[in-house]
Order: sequence, then C-alpha cells, then structure tokens
Amino acid sequence: MPDTRPSPWANTAQRQYTTIRERSMALCATLSDADATLQSMEDASPAKWHLAHTSWFFETFILAAHLPDYAPFDPQYVYLFNSYYDAVGARHPRPQRGLLSRPSLEDIRRYRTHVDAAMGGLMEAGNAPWDLVQLGLHHEQQHQELLLTDLLHAFAQNPIDPCFRPPEPLAVTPAPAASGWTDHPGGLVGIGADPASDSFAFDCETPKHQVHLAPFRLKNRAVTNAEWSAFMADGGYDRPDWWLSDGWAHCQSAGWDAPLYWREDDAQWTVMTLRGRQPIDPDAPVTHISFYEADAFASWAGHRLPREEEWEAVAATASLGGNDASTNRFRPAPQTGHSDSLTGLFGDVWEWTGSAFRPYPGFKIAPGAVGEYNGKFMSGQMVLRGGSCATPHGHSRATYRNFFHPEKRWQFSGLRLASDA
Repeated sequence: MPDTRPSPWANTAQRQYTTIRERSMALCATLSDADATLQSMEDASPAKWHLAHTSWFFETFILAAHLPDYAPFDPQYVYLFNSYYDAVGARHPRPQRGLLSRPSLEDIRRYRTHVDAAMGGLMEAGNAPWDLVQLGLHHEQQHQELLLTDLLHAFAQNPIDPCFRPPEPLAVTPAPAASGWTDHPGGLVGIGADPASDSFAFDCETPKHQVHLAPFRLKNRAVTNAEWSAFMADGGYDRPDWWLSDGWAHCQSAGWDAPLYWREDDAQWTVMTLRGRQPIDPDAPVTHISFYEADAFASWAGHRLPREEEWEAVAATASLGGNDASTNRFRPAPQTGHSDSLTGLFGDVWEWTGSAFRPYPGFKIAPGAVGEYNGKFMSGQMVLRGGSCATPHGHSRATYRNFFHPEKRWQFSGLRLASDA
C-alpha cells in the first residue's frame, strides 16, 4: 500500500511539484499547436502528448485512487494518454499519437491546471501517497528530456531547420581539455540504490548489492567530435571488422555514414541542434550515436565500453554538476579540466555502457500497474549512464540506469572509453 506517512521529502513536496510542473510548461511556452502535435517517428511522441501523459500519471495513480469524489477532467483521456500500462486498460496506438489534432494544446493546458489543483488539495490535506508523488515527479522529469529529444527529431525533418531556442553564439570558456585516464583498483564494490533510503531511485536501480571488479581504467572525458571524425576518416562506417554483426547489419540497412543529424555541406560537417543547424564543435562530445556505433568506435580505438558497474564505481564519488538542461545550452559542451581528473560524467551526453539492461540480484517488480514502469523492459536493451544536456537539473545520480535498444540514436547518447588495467 502506498506510503502516506510524512517524510523528509514530503515537507518540500508541494514546492517541488510546482517547480517541476511549471518547468514542463516553460519548455513548451514558444510552441504552436502544430509544433506540439508533431510526431516524426514511432519512438517519439508529440510535445502535448508528453504534457498530457505526465498529468494522466498523477490522475490515474494518485487522484483517482486517493481523492474521494475526484472528477476526471475528461474520461476519454484515460485511453488517449496511457503509454504502456496494460493493467490500466486499452490505449491509443503509439505510432498514431501525432494524429491527435484534438484535444488541442490549450485543452491540455486546462487539463494540467485541473490536475494540479486537485493534487495541491490532496497534498495540502496531507493525504498524498508521497512515494507515488515522488515517482510521478521523476517520471515527469524523464518526459521533459524526451520532449526535447523528440522535438529535435521532428524539427530535423524540416528542411528549413527550425529552432527550438534562438541560435545565438554559445560561449565556451577556454581551458585545457581533459585527456588522461582514471585508474580503479577493482575489488568488491557496492552497486545500486538502497530502497530503504530517503533518496529517490527508480525500482531498476535497486537493490544495493556487491560486485567484484577487476582493475580497470576510465577515460577522463567523453569521446569528442574530432575523435569521431578521425574514426570516420579511417573508414569507420565502411569496415565491418570493428562492428558487431547486428550493428553492421543496421549500419548497412540504414545507410549510416555519420552520427544522426550530421550533414556535409560544401565539405563542412554541420549538425542539427535545438538551436538550429550549427557547425560541428570538434572539442565537444559526440552525440546521437547508437550502442553499435559506440562499440565499433571503442574497438577501432583499441579499448572498450565500460561495464555499468565500473562506471558507477568511479562516478560514486564524482560531482553531480555538469552541462544539463539548466544551462539552457541544449547541446554538449567541450569537457575541460586537468588531464588527471574526471569531467563530464553528469551532463552533455548519456554514455553507453557494455551492459545489458537486466535486473539486479534480488530485484522484485512492484505489485500493481506501477510495477510495469521498468521491469517489463529488461530485455534486448543496453544501459546508459550519467545524464545529458537535456536532463533536468537534479535528476542525475550515480546509480541511475537509462536504457534503450542498441540501434537507437535520437537521444543525446555518446560514449566514454574504458580499458583493462
């Protein structure tokens, strides 16, 4: 049964609720109804669907169950804005979300206002299931990032290269590029989040357990666009010997010859960004690459991708600061620092690991519909760690396990090399 007891987090729940919900609306402040209805592929969703679905989550799992006499804003929304919760019931087909010209963006704004008012009353009365409220807010932060990556993919299909934010020059502070390695002695290390802790973690991050690591090294920064250009120049997309078999098949069938959104114009490579089409920044981390491409690059470079446990063991003592969505840059920045210090673990790009998304020892799926949140996706996907330039501030942590299928490229995904000691 959901926990309604007061907790340290519950004291600030209403403030965090308001802050996070307002952030979603601020991201969409300049979008037209047409912008907010775009769906450019099955993996992506329209902006207004993200706004509605995150409200549906609070309405379905909290308000309908915990607020007596709650009146839904529109009973049809239960069907329209369910994502993948089979226990809740039937839902509108995912590939057809972009066909929902109605309800309008203004209708969705009113829906959010309705849900927020009811949630405010429930929290003010002290009757909110705080664990579900916290889950709903972190769920909304996930959708804030997806909203940005989905908009970028949609705008990239438009030949006039529209901008989500003004394309003003982005300042870069000159500093030495981090280039060395960090050594880890290996041994027995604790991995994962403690479900009994007051700190939030998704279920797939639990339970905390111990693993034995052999000594290894982790590169102090992510792989850059300049390094990726060298891979391309050396036939990286033309030679199968660096690629996994499935990866090479995808590379050939999709015609990959560069990261997603790269385009060669008059012998110069440019990239589509949320600030329009921009020249490639050679010193910034490469992004919008698949696991297959990341693995091929690591093979070409004579190294490998880190195991997710290795990444976490190093990141556990690192600063959580970085180039996330709070900087409003919305594209990776050069990772600078001393050559003997780690940088950029949180922010810029999600970093592919060599680990499959599988349950930790002792993992249990929660009862009810919320148990469908992560557990049923633990097949055929690979883990990414860290965070990106589109990740909301405060959403990153060392134990976070992001996951996507190995061929996906529309997220801000890059890589950091690892090596055996």
